Amino acid sequence: MSTRPSTWLLPFTVLAITWGLSFLFIAVSLESFTPIGVAVLRITLGAVALVSWSLVRQQPIVRERTLWLRLAVVGFFLNVFPSLMFALAEQMLTSSLAGILNATTPLFSVLFITLVFRGERISASQVVGLLLGFAGVLVLFGNFDLQGSNPLLGTALILMATLGYGFAFPFTKRFLSNTGYSSASLATAQLVASLTLLLPLALTQPIVHASLRIDSIAAIILLGFMGTGFAYIWNYRVIELAGSAIASTVTYLSPVVAVIAGWALLKEVIHPTTFLGAAIIVLSAAIVQKRLRPGEWLRNYRSQGKSAS
Repeated sequence: MSTRPSTWLLPFTVLAITWGLSFLFIAVSLESFTPIGVAVLRITLGAVALVSWSLVRQQPIVRERTLWLRLAVVGFFLNVFPSLMFALAEQMLTSSLAGILNATTPLFSVLFITLVFRGERISASQVVGLLLGFAGVLVLFGNFDLQGSNPLLGTALILMATLGYGFAFPFTKRFLSNTGYSSASLATAQLVASLTLLLPLALTQPIVHASLRIDSIAAIILLGFMGTGFAYIWNYRVIELAGSAIASTVTYLSPVVAVIAGWALLKEVIHPTTFLGAAIIVLSAAIVQKRLRPGEWLRNYRSQGKSAS
């Protein structure tokens, strides 16, 4: 498996920006749509986008029953459950804070990789990078005054969602990355399976709670087509090329995008020390992606010291 940045860095970067803006899109969508409506519409639009793309590009259709069941598992933990949790949480928390809390995903991914799947080795440097990233999240988290009807509940909802993400990344790597199907085929089937799981809610619960606003409609379209549709093609590609540990660190960079977007477009409060947290997060992502190797630096430093003595 190649982990050269030249192969996966572009889809990784586009994915980080797209998912970083998703928290803004959720917040704006909630002005017109219910949390269930946001979840249903984003997955529906994402499925429409990918089915259309797959037909145009003549991508093969997933046919194996076992593979569909696995895709349903991924769809639940990566689409259905998080979409509902984030939409509910952003009724209580700012989009910036939601994006920041989303950065706990890699920590949960490492736990599942290490304790459950055990199929992908995590180096000591990567563990250090993950812990450093979590420290950066705490720095950012401390800069926000949690306001809302029940911020603790909102925080818990997002952490539940990121726990699901943490399971989905290594599960995808283990069971879906070497199936012979393209990223587009897998992502399309994943969203179709997700939409099937959501049908009971879509048919029985209200989708709209207020008059439709142009900005809300635009936000849900972008959230559906880009953040929930094509983003999963890029996600499968990054997992295939770089591994689930590196792929999960996209949630270290997307909070930076979320904070900037929330501040610039929604006038959410941002503090000067937020930039410190952002810098720590970017550094941690570079370490986990093996672009920076502190372990090698330490070994070289020690060897030079021994040579000098």
